[in-house]
Amino acid sequence: MTATRSDIIVIGGGMAGISAAALLAAEASVSVLEAEPHVGHHSTGRSAAVFIRNYGSPVLRTLNAASAPFLAEPAGVADTSLLSPRGEMLVAAPDELEALAKYLDGSTGIEQLTADQAIELVPILRRDRLAAAAIEWDAQDIDVDRMLQGFVRLLRARGGTIVNNARVEALERRDGFWAIKTPQGSFEAPTVINAAGGWADQMAALAQVAKVGLRPLRRSAALLPAPAEHDVSRWPLFASASERWYAKPEAGLLMVSPADEDPVEPHDVWADDMVLAEGLDRFEQAVTMPVTRVLKSWAGMRSFVVDRNPVVGFAPGSDGFFWLAGQGGYGIQAAPALARLAADLCLGRATSLPEATIAALAPGRFMKPPG
Repeated sequence: MTATRSDIIVIGGGMAGISAAALLAAEASVSVLEAEPHVGHHSTGRSAAVFIRNYGSPVLRTLNAASAPFLAEPAGVADTSLLSPRGEMLVAAPDELEALAKYLDGSTGIEQLTADQAIELVPILRRDRLAAAAIEWDAQDIDVDRMLQGFVRLLRARGGTIVNNARVEALERRDGFWAIKTPQGSFEAPTVINAAGGWADQMAALAQVAKVGLRPLRRSAALLPAPAEHDVSRWPLFASASERWYAKPEAGLLMVSPADEDPVEPHDVWADDMVLAEGLDRFEQAVTMPVTRVLKSWAGMRSFVVDRNPVVGFAPGSDGFFWLAGQGGYGIQAAPALARLAADLCLGRATSLPEATIAALAPGRFMKPPG
């Protein structure tokens, strides 16, 4: 059977892969191979989806800032802003003051609050557990589904294709092309972009490319009834300063996460009942609201490398193998900047990001042997 040939093949139909493919398709023929029946099945579809400018390392804050203009005015992807007001408030128990101070160091646009101000914003906070608080007013909800589907439409309008149920079974370099075998047929391209999320190191192993030490971590969440006599719709996202839990209004309910990061093998993850119960107990200790019922629970994967920055760039010594992985919990809000960088590097164009940022993302910074 003759292989389907493209200029670029993207492995993975999450936000990272779809957004990069849509931008690349303006100048190249692009095919996206997605293992699941539809795009955005794993991490993308399970994201808390908030744009927080000060979230993450200095490298990630640079990416956040670079993504902000597109999220506000997503030309070609959506007719109106992908953002809506939310705010993010960090609350510190007495033993979390150091964690809050560390977060505030180097941040911009954050206002420190008194206990009264914090409780006015989220009335269920326990005063006796509230030693300090701070809020980033400009943190905003991201319409993830509208963003993903907008990139899908843009990709297809530019002639790109998405092949679902196309789990990669074999991946090898042959005669100047990457040859890929899937249940949906064979595909070839001189360049392959590894945007396989928690499976990215597995893709590298198939290709006999050095791994980057990716660690898939489970992040659980539960949907709770809103506290009685409270309209939560205007509450900010509120979170423990040391990431013991966070909570976010969600369609009149309250989504609470234990902020867990338990190592897992890459798979279609689900919430662990014990981890969820322990996290909900930590949340309950910080608020006056009793947790009596869980309406729904789920989990997703956050994949990190050791320095917790994404991995973006060509693999040293492996022609045409491009990494777009390790986005951790920042993948949605950083996707516009990472997609633009991936497109620029793959097409040999100049990029607007600082050289130090590009170097901090490069896969050559910590390579492991194949296997």
